[in-house]
Amino acid sequence: LGVIMKYKDELIRSMEWLTEKDDTVVIGQSVKYSGNAIYNTVKTLPMKKIMEVPVFEELQMGMSTGMALEGLVPISCFPRFDFLLRCVDSLVNHLDKMQVMTDGNFKPKVIIRTSIGSSKPLNGGVQSTNDYTEPFRKMLTEVDVVLLNEPKEIFPAFQRAYEKEGSSLIVEWGDYYNDK
Repeated sequence: LGVIMKYKDELIRSMEWLTEKDDTVVIGQSVKYSGNAIYNTVKTLPMKKIMEVPVFEELQMGMSTGMALEGLVPISCFPRFDFLLRCVDSLVNHLDKMQVMTDGNFKPKVIIRTSIGSSKPLNGGVQSTNDYTEPFRKMLTEVDVVLLNEPKEIFPAFQRAYEKEGSSLIVEWGDYYNDK
């Protein structure tokens, strides 16, 4: 019988596996210092693999795209799906369209992590708890959008995101960090 891992534990395992790779870097808000739930899934990672940035989502997505064009694989963390809306232009019009605009010459690989904000024990409210998975699936033609509903889906999703060509948007459930 295999060990049943919990949701948050699978996220931690996935991040540890990813940061063993020479070409990966974790970038985002509160990834080096406590401040949101995603921090608890990256706090065991080597500091040299983590790049803390301020709240500037558009620039973070642009930096992630640039890093990918230089051969790195950024794991770009946006603590709430609602905050990812701040960089829709960079995501939809640049990262997602890059391989089409360059006739397939550039296929940047960015692994984007975001979370549907939790409603318990404290409800984040209407600006932090929305699920935009389906609208993003409709807007993105080259970036895979993956919603992580079960712990068993987590590691394979991150493994596939790293091993395939192109970028992925991986959506987590904040409520599951402690519940599943």
